[in-house]
Amino acid sequence: MLTEDYDSAVASFDLIVVGAGILGLAHALAAARRGLRVAVVERDARAAGASVRNFGFVTVSGQADGPTRARALRSRAVWAEVAAPAGIDVLQRGAMVVARRAEALAVLREFASGAMGEGCEVMNAREATHRIPRLREAIAGALSSPHELRVEAREAIPRLARWLEGHHRVAFTWGVAALGVEATSVRHAGGRLDADAVVVTPGGAVTEFAPALAQRVRLRHCKLQMMRLRVPAPDFRLPAVVMSDLSLARYEGFASQPAARRLRERLDAECGRELANGVHLIVAQSADGSLVVGDSHHYDDHHDSLSRAEVEGLILGELHSVFALPGVEVVERWIGHYPVTDAGPVLAAELAPRARLVAVTSGTGMSTAFAIGEDTIASLFG
Repeated sequence: MLTEDYDSAVASFDLIVVGAGILGLAHALAAARRGLRVAVVERDARAAGASVRNFGFVTVSGQADGPTRARALRSRAVWAEVAAPAGIDVLQRGAMVVARRAEALAVLREFASGAMGEGCEVMNAREATHRIPRLREAIAGALSSPHELRVEAREAIPRLARWLEGHHRVAFTWGVAALGVEATSVRHAGGRLDADAVVVTPGGAVTEFAPALAQRVRLRHCKLQMMRLRVPAPDFRLPAVVMSDLSLARYEGFASQPAARRLRERLDAECGRELANGVHLIVAQSADGSLVVGDSHHYDDHHDSLSRAEVEGLILGELHSVFALPGVEVVERWIGHYPVTDAGPVLAAELAPRARLVAVTSGTGMSTAFAIGEDTIASLFG
């Protein structure tokens, strides 16, 4: 760890990464795998932003076809490579999208029959309820995808950082705010670091490093409400992460199917409040048996940290429409944030000839960061 003599370390790094969330760690890994000497500067004592306030769900099926899906497939492969060496438990593999409505099942069938559905299986209601315990019997069916994996984000991110430090000799400076980038120098609260290249991964703090860029791409913030539930049934186990009909309206890979138009019409008629609050259902299970459940989406030009009971009720209502889980108890609530811009799912900008700013602006950081990091490092170091 760098704590004192910064000047003596100036010549020892090929790359400085600002930010130790999943995107910053992904860039550090990609560089370290090339044998480059890497330093990471993080303002907080540990990663505390969007990277540890999410499901830890590495999602492939449902991602938009093209670059986003390709990034998700590559990032999933990297997660599979590094999880065990880094001491990260993969808690669940695969995803189940449960269709409550016939229109939703039609979307899943179209998806499974196309190129993006390779490896996926469509099940009828009997097969789905046999696979997933406590599903409501009134469901129409489900799609099983083998591609996903799920980690506990709040544990995985610090373990990944410790592994990068111990195994790849990445130097971390925690609790030191980066104040600015000048060419390939990073000014911070403890002095200055120089390297051959700099990558800034600011999350939602793009304005701090590139205010004109933030204004040009109309930087906004998406707020998510999430919770952890205690399940009274000790034998309840989910073999995969579960999503539902509302997810089909949010994930572009599903929403782009021709049958999605009829599903959306029905959702508009039946789920107006849920759609207005960006609610859809993701249910993941932790090692202790508790469920991580969410989420919602509200957009604004500032960070809003207030949780709304109405929105929580809508999320829980969707949960109970899919599962028969009497007696579940909310034991944790939290707010997540991620940046949104007009620039698409990834914001990448040149701050100087060998300095880049990179942010995931679609909420897909856990799913796509490793591939984005590899692309950035390839562009800087060939």
